[in-house]
Amino acid sequence: MSKKKETEEKEVKTKKTKKKKRKIRLWVIICCAILDLGAIGCLVLAYGPNTQFKEFLITTAMSTMNHKYLARMIYDEDTINKVLRENTVVEITEDTNTDEIVIGSYETDHYESEYEEQILKKDEGNDLYKIIQFKEDDCTYYITVVYDPSHISLAMASNPGVVGEKVATIAKNNNAKVAINASGFQDVGGSGNGARATGTVIQDGMIVWQANASSWGSGLIGFNNEDKLVLTKDSPSKAIQNGMRDAVTFGPFLIVNGKSAEIKGSGGGVHPRTVIAQRKDGIVLLMVVDGNGNKHGYRGGPSFKKVVEVLQRYKAYNAANLDGGASSILIENNKIVNHPVGYDSTGERYHPNAWIVK
Repeated sequence: MSKKKETEEKEVKTKKTKKKKRKIRLWVIICCAILDLGAIGCLVLAYGPNTQFKEFLITTAMSTMNHKYLARMIYDEDTINKVLRENTVVEITEDTNTDEIVIGSYETDHYESEYEEQILKKDEGNDLYKIIQFKEDDCTYYITVVYDPSHISLAMASNPGVVGEKVATIAKNNNAKVAINASGFQDVGGSGNGARATGTVIQDGMIVWQANASSWGSGLIGFNNEDKLVLTKDSPSKAIQNGMRDAVTFGPFLIVNGKSAEIKGSGGGVHPRTVIAQRKDGIVLLMVVDGNGNKHGYRGGPSFKKVVEVLQRYKAYNAANLDGGASSILIENNKIVNHPVGYDSTGERYHPNAWIVK
């Protein structure tokens, strides 16, 4: 090969190498620019004049058991506490007036609204309950209408304090037609075995479990010996003295004696929800709401304002929030009805107890 040709080939290779390096530098610059823009975008979202992202992140993260760090990674405690004060539920400070509840006082001769027809028109061959399902704002609502509250009770996992059970298992062990999650639980070490309920658990008029209450409310939610839903801040012993038969600790109380709690902002993030309520005619509403996000990821869900709006539509007279998020689940005839977002392959979690219908 001549020296001239060899020189020409080296020049070609050199040009190709330089061109390749320029392309690499260009891609590096583009990637850095994208990362910079992303970082700037995140900063604008987190600290910009529009507070929606900040409020959403803080209220949602701080109302979970294991993901509060998502808010604390970005914001200081003063900022978090300020946002939480602006997005909270201020409960009605009245005792539940059970005299206003007259069980079985509903009529089925006529329906004053489509919602009353949904509630009062029973499924053929089933006088015990029916399930109403509908979708709003991409969230799916499941309302179990229980006509006779004497068929509702609290069922415990087999080994409380040691390990919880899936609500489907609790339902099967107790021959329940329907079941929903009840108590919150201490998620020690993030293991999520559902063994230790938060607060107090009353079953058949006796305290069967007692621990420190969770940050989510400190009231007792349950049924008295007259099968009326009672929401009370009384001590467990006084609640039992006043006739409480089955109860769990949670909250907040959303409706008391027909009056809605004051809900500031979102009230506390958006999540899947579980709510228990009773109408003046004694009909109980067990409401489970699926989120509008992806399973195991962004779960989404309704705000407390939306939950109260739906409850009032169906004439809830007393209503309280139960553990939500990955805990929300509805079981019918041993099958999962909703789409729970726990990290089991079925979306289920382990729970200390459940409200059952049998």
